[in-house]
Amino acid sequence: MTGVSIETTLDLWASSLREVKARMRPLFSQERVAASASSFLDGLLGDERRKTGWMRAEAAGDAGPWRQQAILGRGRWDADALRDVVRDYAIEHLGTDDAVLVIDETGFLKQGKASCGVGRQYTGSAGKVTNCQIGVFAAYVSAKGHAFVDRALYLPKSWTTDSIRLATAHVPQDTAFATKPALAVEMIKRAITADMPFAWVAADAVYGVGDIEQALRRAGKGYVLGVKGDRHFGSWGTKPAVAGTAAEIASDLDPAAWQRLSAGEGTKGARLHDWAYFELADLEADEYSGGATGTWTRGLLIRRHLADDDLAFFTTWCPAGTTIETLVSVEGHRWAIEDGFETAKNERGLDHNETRSWQGWHRHVSLVMLAFAMLAAIRARANTTPPKRVRTRSRT
Repeated sequence: MTGVSIETTLDLWASSLREVKARMRPLFSQERVAASASSFLDGLLGDERRKTGWMRAEAAGDAGPWRQQAILGRGRWDADALRDVVRDYAIEHLGTDDAVLVIDETGFLKQGKASCGVGRQYTGSAGKVTNCQIGVFAAYVSAKGHAFVDRALYLPKSWTTDSIRLATAHVPQDTAFATKPALAVEMIKRAITADMPFAWVAADAVYGVGDIEQALRRAGKGYVLGVKGDRHFGSWGTKPAVAGTAAEIASDLDPAAWQRLSAGEGTKGARLHDWAYFELADLEADEYSGGATGTWTRGLLIRRHLADDDLAFFTTWCPAGTTIETLVSVEGHRWAIEDGFETAKNERGLDHNETRSWQGWHRHVSLVMLAFAMLAAIRARANTTPPKRVRTRSRT
């Protein structure tokens, strides 16, 4: 928010907070519950390092955390309805037609066995297998900013096959096991149903699977999805001959095939890597979707780290003629969700949820998403607010 006065920033903060609370208000049938939800949001936006029930209660002037806890537990309101409020609010302030929907997951470290979805599983947050919950998220990333617009709690099979455990955590009765890519497909479908403006989806190798690719092709959306090195690729039609696993193709590359490109600006400047791109086939879009037109290209994008030559591979789908620079830029949008996880955990209490139930997790996370989206909207509005003109006294 460079160049914006303190007065303008305070005005934006006050008006934005009123707006998000007004949007949230219809979700609650009772005024006292709505007031508690507003206090909960205030706590998430406050300066307290830990956003625990007691900390939020103290900030709200309550004698104890019971009102704050009731929002996540006993209160009657729909967390999915709040998710939709967050999505619509984020799109109004950040929406662009060329935006990227980024899918990723994050871990929530937990003790014990009672918290919904907890188990020993790998999380990149810790870099190892540990006791945690896993949440799958979708972030909306545009030139105006980024915000979370969807979320889902992953339930391991050890949970979905244990009816007593599910009932104790108040998991909806129709909830069955779903892989992380399956949860991502449902998020993509919700985004499309809501007419969310975006042109691309980016994700790491967990989500570079056929079901997601097919869903995006049918929707007329481009993608840059990570895949493992043993994924087979082959060209056909008039394209140059390419065949083998992604790792084999990379190992046979002529040094001249690599291009040094930036995937965007990071905290230390341009995020430079070496990149190679292969167009594998041209296909007519209407083969997959009546909504898309023209010729689209299936391809393979390879990234090589400058320091250690570590390789990463991406399956791509884009309108014919799309440049490697564009695909690299789309892949580079993934940093935004990683930044979002770090900021939401360190500053907005994303991983400070103290409840154990299914609804408690979804309510807490949705409220954090709202706080995060509000701040993103403030930044976007501040960056488009013209500076106040200073009237100078003319000299005679």
